[in-house]
Amino acid sequence: MIYPIHVYGMPVLRKVAEDFAEDFEGLDELITDMYETMYQGDGIGLAAPQIGKSIRIIVVDGTRVDDDDEEQTELHDFKKVFINPHTVHEEGEEWEFNEGCLSIPNIREDVKRKSNLRLEYLDEDFNFFEEEFTGVKARILQHEVDHLNGILFTDRISPIRKRLLNAKLKAISKGNTDVKYKIRFPRK
Repeated sequence: MIYPIHVYGMPVLRKVAEDFAEDFEGLDELITDMYETMYQGDGIGLAAPQIGKSIRIIVVDGTRVDDDDEEQTELHDFKKVFINPHTVHEEGEEWEFNEGCLSIPNIREDVKRKSNLRLEYLDEDFNFFEEEFTGVKARILQHEVDHLNGILFTDRISPIRKRLLNAKLKAISKGNTDVKYKIRFPRK
């Protein structure tokens, strides 16, 4: 099932998502649905709040990134499910990268983030991992973990840039955006 993407202005995007237990009913189906939804939107990462579920699960698939981009060849085998992920620490030099988001369609901005991320998480079989991610992998996970913590990438840009985007963000929150995937926006 393909879910509508919850866009800027939806309250679920500002909540801190909850951890969940191994007996979560329908987990395999949810994972499949999250991948299908992400692919429909042509994304490479999706967090559960983006489909209206305030639980801590992320799916990523960097295998779809163009292999001709040398910077992103590290993603050719990066397809994973992250359950109950939590940041242990971030370190390294901050670097800018142009980010976009299915929940903030048609807006891209340069965002500064640390280059290394240590994350603890469970896989889809509930095996525990604590793992270090660097470069673009770290970037994708930082963006998605932010979603689980109620943070959007526009929260990480300068106040001036955010002010300049204000009209576009308001339009998105009213459903006035041109996308090829289903969206859900706040109804006032």
